[in-house]
Amino acid sequence: MKTRLTCPCGETLRGEDEDDLVEKVRKHLAENHPGHDYSREQILFMAS
Repeated sequence: MKTRLTCPCGETLRGEDEDDLVEKVRKHLAENHPGHDYSREQILFMAS
């Protein structure tokens, strides 16, 4: 299960599970990188 992703901006995002991680990454993108939308599959591909 993937629960961590480090954004290219340097912020590391962690989730309790994959669903939580995807939600946190989408929130981070909306707040910090408008216009950068990724699918669940793309987010999990980049996660570890």
